[in-house]
Amino acid sequence: MLVQSLRMTRRDWRAGELRFLLVALIVAVAALSSVGFFVDRMRAQLARDANQLLAADLVIRTDEPIAAALRDEAQRRGLQLAETIVFPSMAGIGTGEDSVARLASIKAVSSGYPLRGAVKIADAIDVEGTPATAIPASGTVWADAALLSSLDARVGDALRLGDKTFRIAGVITFEPDRGAGFMNFAPRVMLAQSDLAATNLIQFGSRVSYRLLVAGEKGAVADFGRYMEQQIDEQKLRGVRLESLESGRPEMRATLERAEQFLSLVSLLSAMLAAVAVAMAARRFMLRHVNACAMLRCLGMTQNQVTGLYLIEFLLVGLIGSAVGAAIGFGAHFVLIEWLGRLVTGDLPPASFIPAVQAIVTGLILLVGFAIPPILQLRNVPHNRVIRQEQALPQPMTMATYGLGLLTFVGLLLWQAGNLRLGLMTAGGFLGGLAVFALAGWGALKSLRFLRAAADHPNWRFALTSLQRRPGATVVQIVALALGLMALLLLTVIRGDLVDAWRQATPPDAPNRFVINIQPEQKAQIEERLAQAGIVNAKLFPMIRGRLLAINDTPVNGESFIEDRAKRLVDREFNLSTMMEVPDGNEIKAGRWYDDSKPEASIESGLAKTLNLKLGDMLRFEIAGETVDVAITSLRDLEWGSMRVNFFVIINPAAMQNMPQTWITAFHLPPEKAALDNLLTRDFPNLTVVDIGSVVKQIQDVVDQVVAAVEFLFLFTLASGMLVLYAALVSSQDERKREAGLLRALGATRAQLSRAQWIEFVLVGGLAGLLAAAGATAVGWSLAYFVFDFSWVFSPVVWLAGIGIGAACAFVGGWVGLRHVLRQPPLQTLREA
Repeated sequence: MLVQSLRMTRRDWRAGELRFLLVALIVAVAALSSVGFFVDRMRAQLARDANQLLAADLVIRTDEPIAAALRDEAQRRGLQLAETIVFPSMAGIGTGEDSVARLASIKAVSSGYPLRGAVKIADAIDVEGTPATAIPASGTVWADAALLSSLDARVGDALRLGDKTFRIAGVITFEPDRGAGFMNFAPRVMLAQSDLAATNLIQFGSRVSYRLLVAGEKGAVADFGRYMEQQIDEQKLRGVRLESLESGRPEMRATLERAEQFLSLVSLLSAMLAAVAVAMAARRFMLRHVNACAMLRCLGMTQNQVTGLYLIEFLLVGLIGSAVGAAIGFGAHFVLIEWLGRLVTGDLPPASFIPAVQAIVTGLILLVGFAIPPILQLRNVPHNRVIRQEQALPQPMTMATYGLGLLTFVGLLLWQAGNLRLGLMTAGGFLGGLAVFALAGWGALKSLRFLRAAADHPNWRFALTSLQRRPGATVVQIVALALGLMALLLLTVIRGDLVDAWRQATPPDAPNRFVINIQPEQKAQIEERLAQAGIVNAKLFPMIRGRLLAINDTPVNGESFIEDRAKRLVDREFNLSTMMEVPDGNEIKAGRWYDDSKPEASIESGLAKTLNLKLGDMLRFEIAGETVDVAITSLRDLEWGSMRVNFFVIINPAAMQNMPQTWITAFHLPPEKAALDNLLTRDFPNLTVVDIGSVVKQIQDVVDQVVAAVEFLFLFTLASGMLVLYAALVSSQDERKREAGLLRALGATRAQLSRAQWIEFVLVGGLAGLLAAAGATAVGWSLAYFVFDFSWVFSPVVWLAGIGIGAACAFVGGWVGLRHVLRQPPLQTLREA
């Protein structure tokens, strides 16, 4: 039987019966395996460098200086300790008019840092670093190459931090616990903790993160971690959090997980479309082998033997296609690594064999899941099919058989996604789209009976009758065309609209500078300095740090909420503000603005949704040791894309008049006035001037890399969509050939049939294009609303393009498939059919 199956495989390959099936399988496996290899290497790096991601075995992070009792307890347990203090500030060189300053992320470290891994230091920019054996010496700092380049500085130059000047002793080439947080986009400056006080940079209102690094024997570290969790719960410690590998603390891990899910989503879309192409190819394979199966049955083969022959053939195709797809995916993952260079740190370990095994198993599952129903249909072909061609084709398999393929496919998606929610949402959305497209197509066919009754022209009657004669095949054709066109529209029109809208969400004259840590006694001087520089509308806002203690007298903490964002919000201090009028860019969505007669607050609507707040709720804040109870009187919508100063919570001035506060402002600084940054930080060393333009550009660079990687994976999606288009157009080709030959034999002219087929293809393609445009628009709106968070602009181009491209694809496909049929004699067509 194996020999016979090999012969059949070779024959079908030469006849071209297996090529389309093989290509569809290769595309699906390549799309999934490219992401699989990339993710596998990234996970291997995380596992290899696990301790280095924390620079310790356990990290305790607080918003206040580390308590001495906490250090004493850790030392009593025999653990190694080190401390880091991280905050944003300005670093500058030069004096007087020649001074230049840039935003930097300052990191003060204690002796022994890091406890795991090593900082690598070089003597110059663009030189490979070597592991440092100690922290920076007193009076010296290490700095990132990006900072030195922007300041036009080099090793040995003087660098000013606040009130103290340091000598640059080295260039940081690797920092184990750097992460990818917002402030870590700013270049790093590292100094000894003993030198920090002399800079006078940390003042009231400074946003500082204190970390206690702990390392030691695994059991002792675990016991200390449990002790800290108990202390946090019992003493209701606010702003204290444990960071470990299990909690996924490093920001880099979160960034990579988001990128992994996004890339996996695109690869799953490719696999789903390719699965449709595989299913249609398998069905066409079955239809074209009905007579061959009948002949094999006449020659004495049993049903089980026929089933075995084709199972072996499909298994060979699956192994070959999966192996080729895995090889293509292995090569493609190097492109992902290249385009995601900003997210990839250090040298990645070599890829393991696991993604290759997964790719081969994926291909086999995909093929078998969608090939079993057609094969089981072939086993039931009757013997007399050979002599009675009018014998009806095998009936469709029961719902249980097709349900097996569907369940297999859903299981494949869940396995590849590695995330139950992502996999279920993707599978549910895809299957929901299939159902909607199918219902819309079926409804459109039913409505054609009224159009057919009103049609006077024979060409239209031929076309409409042909569509209604095989409703099942026509619906399949419409759905397949719609899916393929939707992928095409997502790749071209919709994707471009989404990216353009995201990049244009921030107006060109939006503020590009934020000045924070303005002390009350400096407010008038800063306002005067800005006015002298010609900066208009640079309004200063008070900023007050406070913790949320209770909602409606119910104490709250991170454990009170399920959503991660809500946990983070209540575990840290809020930046509160106070003012009499509704700030620009804010719109009251519900309620009323406070009247300052009693303690009241206005809440940003997104925060209210996250924390389940509503009008009338009472909030209790702790501000500088005092508690303030305020009632929510309004919910506000903010224009976050405007880059103005925005606050989640604004409290009436009467309730805040005695609270300690600093001031913040934002303004647009033209390039020709860039020197103002240096003048402000020179005369007011405590100020932090944040160049949002450069920070946003750095973030956009990372986003552009992810977009580039997604666009690369979308090539697989496009290939899958084109395969579905092709499969849809050729699925009924054989039947159309027989019909064309029969109609010509009955007297229909070639011109009549040609025009009728054009009408039929245009109707099918136009309807599929309309459905595809609706689906692509729905996906685009979902991405804009739930992911990109900006307003979606309806574009009629998508609908026009969908209908036009759909009609054109169907027309061209029909012409390519049937042009030879209409040119040859009817008798020859019927004989070949």
